[in-house]
Amino acid sequence: MAASSHFGDRLALALGTTKTPLCMGIDPHKAMMTPLFCDANGTPSIAGLRNFALGLVDAATGLVPAIKPQAAMFEAYGPEGVMILAETAQAAQDAGLLVIMDAKRGDIGSTSDAYASAYLGTDAPFPSDALTINPWMGLDTLEPFMTRATQTGAGLFILVRTSNKGAADLQELALDNTHLVYEQLAHDLAPLIAKATGESGLSSFGIVAGATVPAQAESLRAILPSAPFLIPGFGAQGAGPAHATIALGQADGCFTGGLVNSSRGIIFCDQAKSATNLQDYKQAIRDAITEQSALLNSIL
Repeated sequence: MAASSHFGDRLALALGTTKTPLCMGIDPHKAMMTPLFCDANGTPSIAGLRNFALGLVDAATGLVPAIKPQAAMFEAYGPEGVMILAETAQAAQDAGLLVIMDAKRGDIGSTSDAYASAYLGTDAPFPSDALTINPWMGLDTLEPFMTRATQTGAGLFILVRTSNKGAADLQELALDNTHLVYEQLAHDLAPLIAKATGESGLSSFGIVAGATVPAQAESLRAILPSAPFLIPGFGAQGAGPAHATIALGQADGCFTGGLVNSSRGIIFCDQAKSATNLQDYKQAIRDAITEQSALLNSIL
C-alpha cells in the first residue's frame, strides 16, 4: 500500500495526482474476449487471461487512480483464474494503483471475518485497497469488514443505490412519506462513515451509487458528505459525464470525493477489440482512458 495508512487519504492523493476520477474496471468476460487472448479454437485461455489482466494494469499505470477487478469474472476461469486475480491485484499495487476489489461480499459472523481477511490488507491473499460489500443482510454483517479495514488501513464501498435495472425493486421501497429504503440505509451508515474520516476529509468507508440514478446520488451526497462514492454506470451502461460526476466535488481543477468506473468502454473499446498484438492493445487502452478522462473533465 501507499505510505498513508488511511484509504480515504490515499484516494484523495491519487485523485489529485492523476487529475481524473476515472476507475478502470477489469472484467474478463469470457464471451467478450478478443482473439488476441484466446487459443487456436477461439476459447479464452489462461495465458490470454494473464496477458489481458496484467496488460491492463501496465496500460493504466499513471493514468488512473484505481482499477476495479471483478472477482467473479476471474473465478469463472477456475483455480488458475483466481491465482491470476491475486497476481493482478499485487501487480497493480506495486505499480502505485489503488485496487478496488469488486467482490460484493456480505455474510454473518465468522464468514464475514474470512471474507475480510481474504481481501483487506497487504498480507491478504487478494491484496486490495478497498472492497465492495453488500449490506442487505443487515448492518451487523458490516462489522467484521469495518474492523479489518480499520486495522489494515483499507477501505470499503457499501452497496447503497446500485445502477442495475432491478435495484429499485427493494432499494426504493417507501418506508414512510419521507424515506426510501436506500435513504434509510444511508442515514444508518452516516455515523460509521463520519467516524472513519481522514485528514483529507474523505472517509475510508464509502458507498456505491450508480451514475444511472443521478438524483439519488445527489441526495446521498447530502446525507454522506465525507463518503467516497464508487460510481458505476458511466459509458457502456448509458450514463454521461454530467450524471456520473454529479455527486463529486471539485478542487484545484480536478474532481474529488470518489471514482467513476468504466469497464467495457475501455477494455473492449473498438480499437482494443481490433488489436492483433499486446502492445497495440495496451496503446488502445491508454487512448481510451485518455479519451474518457477528458470527457469526464469536460464537466469541470
